[in-house]
Amino acid sequence: MTGRLSASVEAAGLIRRAEAAGDFGVVIRKGDPERGSLLMVINSRGAYVSCLERTLTLDGRYSWGAVGPASAEAEDEVSRFLARRTRFDPDLWLIELDIAQPERFIAETTFEG
Repeated sequence: MTGRLSASVEAAGLIRRAEAAGDFGVVIRKGDPERGSLLMVINSRGAYVSCLERTLTLDGRYSWGAVGPASAEAEDEVSRFLARRTRFDPDLWLIELDIAQPERFIAETTFEG
């Protein structure tokens, strides 16, 4: 099993990564600073693109995968999804990133080398 960064460190790193590329990132909700789960809401120019969540795989590694609504045809659907997740996981970190090239960011984040 590989080591895991604390949730607070990884959240800060994701926001810095977005900001270093000229994009925007903010913590919407803080969870447990050490062991909280992470969920990113990816937007592009204010429009919802996807949600990514860090999960533990069967081989003991952490990876990012798409979760939640596939599109924001109904903005309420995204809001309900996030409300449901925070209600069931009080340790959850919600991070919102507004990225000019979301497809590239998602591909780089979910790539398993």
